[in-house]
Amino acid sequence: MRRVLSLFAIATMLVLAGCATQKRADTLDTTLRAYASAVRWGDFQSAAIFLDPKTRAEHMPSALDLARYKLVQVSGYDAGNGPVPDGENQVRQIVHINLVIVSSQSERSIVDRQTWHYDEASKHWWLTSGLPDITQQQ
Repeated sequence: MRRVLSLFAIATMLVLAGCATQKRADTLDTTLRAYASAVRWGDFQSAAIFLDPKTRAEHMPSALDLARYKLVQVSGYDAGNGPVPDGENQVRQIVHINLVIVSSQSERSIVDRQTWHYDEASKHWWLTSGLPDITQQQ
């Protein structure tokens, strides 16, 4: 009887671990979609909410940064193959963003190398790599 109970306890733990992993994956998908939507709409102030609190405290976009973001419109956001695991609680994603410079109506592309970290305590995915650098040169 003890053996059956032990096996049942182990099976229960494995099922719960699988549910936690699936919930984490669902949370990542929801977070990435919401972040992509904010960037697609050019709402970089809302996109900053996705920054890791520590990153936000150290590298919060300045007024100048936010003013620069207003000089462009996002015309494309391509996450390619999506996130790739990079450790137990971290994923990386390479996103190609097309920008239209409002003053000249010219278009250019940038590459945003995103790093996302899962915080076990808050059960939340946080962007640790910062907002896209729209000043990068090709």
